[in-house]
Amino acid sequence: MPTTIKVRGYHLDVHQHVNNAHYLEFLEDARWEWLGCSNAFSWMEENRLALIMVNINYRHPALLGDVLDISSQMLELGGKSGVVAQTVARASDKEIVADARLIFACVDLLTHKAKPIKRKLKQKMEEMLSG
Repeated sequence: MPTTIKVRGYHLDVHQHVNNAHYLEFLEDARWEWLGCSNAFSWMEENRLALIMVNINYRHPALLGDVLDISSQMLELGGKSGVVAQTVARASDKEIVADARLIFACVDLLTHKAKPIKRKLKQKMEEMLSG
């Protein structure tokens, strides 16, 4: 289920299109909604996932009033990390305005080092990978 965001004036830059920095916020908002729909918060209580890399491709400008649909998909899942793909499409014509690839890791909050993804969390993420 995609997350829908309407482009507002405060999203725009001097060129009158969405400022690149706002795409990070759009993508994060979509990930929170995606995880919420997966009941992720209950299985994330003992696990912390940290975003360690984001690569965004800006394909076409998004303009004031555009409605954007953002979809998220788990692509890969390893022992300590995974890869998520996200796509931002204009709702009116399905034009892809941006797409992103993100790498996350399961992190120990005390040492700030990557740690293995616990079995329960990994099982839930594998469901997201296959679904």
